[in-house]
Amino acid sequence: MGLPLVLLDVDGVLNPFERPHRGYRRHRCSPNGVTYRLWLNSRHGRMLLDLAESAGAELAWASFWCDHANTWIAPRVGLPELPFVPIPSFPGLGEGATLGAWKARHVASWVEGRPFVWFEDEPDVVECLANESGVADHLLVSVDPRVGLTEEHIERAGRWLAELNA
Repeated sequence: MGLPLVLLDVDGVLNPFERPHRGYRRHRCSPNGVTYRLWLNSRHGRMLLDLAESAGAELAWASFWCDHANTWIAPRVGLPELPFVPIPSFPGLGEGATLGAWKARHVASWVEGRPFVWFEDEPDVVECLANESGVADHLLVSVDPRVGLTEEHIERAGRWLAELNA
């Protein structure tokens, strides 16, 4: 079965779409030469590391940022380099259906039957994961993309992981 996973999205989860509350700083990131302006909170790294350590879980990126998250996001939120789900660019509605379906397909393949918590803001991911074969026990923690990740999200994931380990 392997260690449980804690999967992290970036945009809408660690980088809220609206101006967030105190604790966030504005950053410029330029993966592939395209500049993005992000709101990131340096406290998120410690919260996520504590969650993973207390649950005996492994953190990983599940975002279109892929390995770019290790360069541009991780150091700004206090995370080490993490493994990542290789999610290719969204091919559009024809082949990919929706962003949630496209991400769910790649996450389901990558987790290889391991239990996982996924912090995600795509609204249809729960339904899309249900349609994927071989997906183990999981909890999708739905994050409001206007607000981003909160302590309540971390606590919910922590309770689920504790029950999984009991």
